[in-house]
Amino acid sequence: MDHFLGKEILQNLIQIRTFNSFLEPMLDAKHVQNVRVMLQEDFGVEGRGGYFTDNGIIRDVIQNHLFQMLTLVAMDLPEKVIGPAAGKQIRDSKVKVIQDMLPLDPKEVILGQYVGAGGKPGYLEDDSIKPEQQAKAKKTCTFAQLVVRFNSERWKGVPFIIKGGKALHEHKCEIRVQFKLPERAARQECEVPVNELVLHVYPNEAIWYKLNMKTPGLAQKPMQSELDLTYKERYEGVYLPEAYTRLLLDGLRGKSENFVRSDELLGSWKLFSPLLEALEGSGKEPLKYAYGSRGPEEADKMCEKLGVIHNENYHYPEHTEGEVKKGA
Repeated sequence: MDHFLGKEILQNLIQIRTFNSFLEPMLDAKHVQNVRVMLQEDFGVEGRGGYFTDNGIIRDVIQNHLFQMLTLVAMDLPEKVIGPAAGKQIRDSKVKVIQDMLPLDPKEVILGQYVGAGGKPGYLEDDSIKPEQQAKAKKTCTFAQLVVRFNSERWKGVPFIIKGGKALHEHKCEIRVQFKLPERAARQECEVPVNELVLHVYPNEAIWYKLNMKTPGLAQKPMQSELDLTYKERYEGVYLPEAYTRLLLDGLRGKSENFVRSDELLGSWKLFSPLLEALEGSGKEPLKYAYGSRGPEEADKMCEKLGVIHNENYHYPEHTEGEVKKGA
């Protein structure tokens, strides 16, 4: 059981793709520039350092939670997404997209470990790390960013960037699909921002699409706004059960689509085991980053090289209580 598959936005993702004609044709290498799957936490291990030293961030959240999120975006849609046949067909599609993935390249991995800052302790200062674990703890990663690539016609050449980290500057989990600019946009006499689909898993469930429009009034300059579905505003008072509650109910009802099948799990580890062996066998210590920062600078530099564009002039509305900030 991967409880992330019980979260509202992820349970909604397949239906959003299936039942909206404008979206699915855009999810391919012709239209998509990059995809980012992120889990950022603004707190450290907080007494779990002993456990974390034996596992690290890739095993903790990337191979399972974030990888599951990625497959839901990248997989081909099955014929059935609702009903008795849906469970098998959805899981077949997830297995197929894992088989289309190329081996993970250690050269496209950034690893980090936070150090104390702003009065917060560093990872190695966590008192749950035993003295005999100290040598291993120095090489334990609390931040990782890696790239998944595909050999399929649909996604060939599109980098899927997975990032997970602790003690970062903000707390959020989301998927971002950044699209290529239309050809006409490059021929204009002004800069046109890129379109982006954002699925904000938590906190404050929301889905929005960054679209370009004329600046209101007499100006002609393009600006970025959004088509916005913020759950707490659109569905005020609607009960959204916790992820484990959903999955336990699915199990009782015999619904299998939100559970990880054994061949999918094995396929995942066939990708991650060689990577972990290479990384852990290198003996390198992770890059240091300050508690409360964005993580290692090298991660942002890699994203820029992979075509990720940040629009610093874009502001998402404050109705998500500031969780999504300037340049998001």
